[in-house]
Amino acid sequence: MSFGLGRGRQLDDAPGTVGVSATDLPPLPDAIMTDPHAGRIDPRRWFADPARPFEIEIGCGKGGFILQEGAANPGVNFLGLEYAREFYLYTADRVRRRVLPNVRVLHTDASEFLRWRCPDSVVGVIHLYFSDPWPKAKHHKNRVIQDAFLADAWRVLLAGGELRIVTDHDDLWAWDVEHFDRWTVADGAIPDPIRARFRLPPRPFERRPFVAPTWADEGETVGTNYERKMCSDKPPHACVLVKPATR
Repeated sequence: MSFGLGRGRQLDDAPGTVGVSATDLPPLPDAIMTDPHAGRIDPRRWFADPARPFEIEIGCGKGGFILQEGAANPGVNFLGLEYAREFYLYTADRVRRRVLPNVRVLHTDASEFLRWRCPDSVVGVIHLYFSDPWPKAKHHKNRVIQDAFLADAWRVLLAGGELRIVTDHDDLWAWDVEHFDRWTVADGAIPDPIRARFRLPPRPFERRPFVAPTWADEGETVGTNYERKMCSDKPPHACVLVKPATR
């Protein structure tokens, strides 16, 4: 599979445009071996107006969601994280063609980015839509929703920030809900090392209903390319985890 970008379209070498390059995000320093904060960098500064609200999409794929959401909300900065290089390049090229200065794309592992790069309390919303279900039991460790991921999501979200999740895979949803139950009840069974390391409150998240974006077509949950192709028979599962505002 290949998505041609045309002659001269080397997005990795265009710092400050759409694709986040090594100029913006240098390699992790050796110091992270002793200081886990050493590689963190504020991704809001990659945008022309870093003071705007900042949101992240994990697994932006072909860009169906982030292009529409970015165009509908020009006062919000959006960073798309995509592990597959072909999709990263394809989406970045679409963003540049649409001329969306509030959208940038980074080729990276999202869980690693949150853990090692993203500082505390900088993200308003994390969007996680139709992530790989990794159906075989031996591959469940690769699913995005894990206790460690939820801990990092809680850490990087602002008070009142949201983790928005959608999936059409029933088994993955059951896995997700099992994790949500630990994180949305008072004194849930979050592993003790994680609770102690992050100094988590008794109930780190509140679970709320998912509300579709205003631009989505009737009957759509989030309007991604995948949903429009694969979810015509039944609506997908969806919810929002909210980091409670500080009282």
